[in-house]
Amino acid sequence: MENVSSETFLITGGSGYFGFRLACSLHKKGSKVVLFDIIPPREELPEDITFIQGDICEYAQVAKAITGADCVFHIASYGMSGQEQLNQHLIEAVNVQGTQNVLKACVEQGVSRMVYTSTFNVLFGGQVIENGDESLPYLPLHLHPDHYSRTKSMAEMAVMKANGTALKDDSGVLRTCALRPAGIYGPGEQRHLPRIVSYIEKGIFRFVYGTPGSLVEFVHVENLVFAHELAAKALTLEKQHRSAGQTYFISDGRPVNNFEFFRPLVEGLGYPFPKLRLPISLIYCFAYLTEVIYHLIGPFYNFQPLLTCTEVYKTGVTHYISIERAKTELGYEPQKYSLDEVVQWFRSRGHGKKPHRFFSRLLLNILVVGAFIAVVFSYLPVVGS
Repeated sequence: MENVSSETFLITGGSGYFGFRLACSLHKKGSKVVLFDIIPPREELPEDITFIQGDICEYAQVAKAITGADCVFHIASYGMSGQEQLNQHLIEAVNVQGTQNVLKACVEQGVSRMVYTSTFNVLFGGQVIENGDESLPYLPLHLHPDHYSRTKSMAEMAVMKANGTALKDDSGVLRTCALRPAGIYGPGEQRHLPRIVSYIEKGIFRFVYGTPGSLVEFVHVENLVFAHELAAKALTLEKQHRSAGQTYFISDGRPVNNFEFFRPLVEGLGYPFPKLRLPISLIYCFAYLTEVIYHLIGPFYNFQPLLTCTEVYKTGVTHYISIERAKTELGYEPQKYSLDEVVQWFRSRGHGKKPHRFFSRLLLNILVVGAFIAVVFSYLPVVGS
């Protein structure tokens, strides 16, 4: 991507894993970057990246943060996985109302470009999809198995509808596009990988489910950063506003079985990969019961469900989609990555199977027995004395 030093980018959800890395990439190219999030970044910010703490659900705060931006990357969302998926009120407030606030602020403040980070889930609800593309229709809202996917679909529709809206300062129109990424991975990812590693270390990851031939997709964080930069550039006059009003699926372009994808992580941390394979229907029933229990006792005792129904679908049902449009229209060419750097990241922080205590106990027993024998022999008469 060409140098964009004259531009100012605002990133909603900029303190998150992906948003922060997008910010750092833009910063390295000389851009001015502003992060807007309800919490500060975990990592130390470069001095000339600005952080504004605020709530995406509060329009006045959004409008103030957006003022002066040339382009907005709207990444902020809520309810993607785990117990977050079950908080419907907050999911709708962030994903739907928050997106409407960003769109309104762009129009009011004269921001001409917005890139929306959507999801594969706007058209996936548990049905098999093999090499689909952007021509597939949205999944009807009432068929979504979770509120996160439903609200992300509603938000993306609003973003697409807003494309071409006249700006209030008569400087032109708002041009929007949406990227639909697969599951994000990379060293330091904080949403999914730590949860998976905790299951591995607690001995919960003892089985896989679904058929060995079921295929899903992932996207490395650096590939996703690259795609967003390309999409923002393609909204400009220089690129004939090529991406305006368009949606793009973004992945590594390598469909893989979900559990086989994580095999290097499991084995890299020193644990055996599960051999037991269970029917997906059985796991779905378990997830459904878990959600029922959560809704019953969640108000009194908050806990992290092992799996939700949507997570069972996402991980066990084939759904992979072509990235040809992103390649053709944006020039997106994903680089190849492995989980090696992820394994190294976790190991550097003390994760990984420790030497079995059996060997330490065996060594201790040998030392004790040896000491006992030595004491016994010390009391035996010396031959010839």
